[in-house]
Amino acid sequence: MTPTAIAAPHTDQTDQTEQPDQTEQLVLLTEEAMLPAQFRLDHRTRERGLAHVAALRAQIAARAAARHDGGLATAA
Repeated sequence: MTPTAIAAPHTDQTDQTEQPDQTEQLVLLTEEAMLPAQFRLDHRTRERGLAHVAALRAQIAARAAARHDGGLATAA
C-alpha cells in the first residue's frame, strides 16, 4: 500500500461556519524516509499504537454488532 499525503481542506477566510463536505481517512505511513523527524516512531511505540487501534476497531465492531442484533454487548 502506498500512503498518500493528507492535505487539509482549503477554507475561505470570509466563511468559516461551513463544515467540510468530505471525511478524511488517516493512515499510518510505513516508509520512514517519507516522515519528518518529529513524526518518526520507534518500533515499540508503533507496535503499541497498532495494538491500540486494533482494540478500538474491535470495540467499534462489537458495538455495531450489538446494535444490529438489538442486544447489549459489554465492551472489554
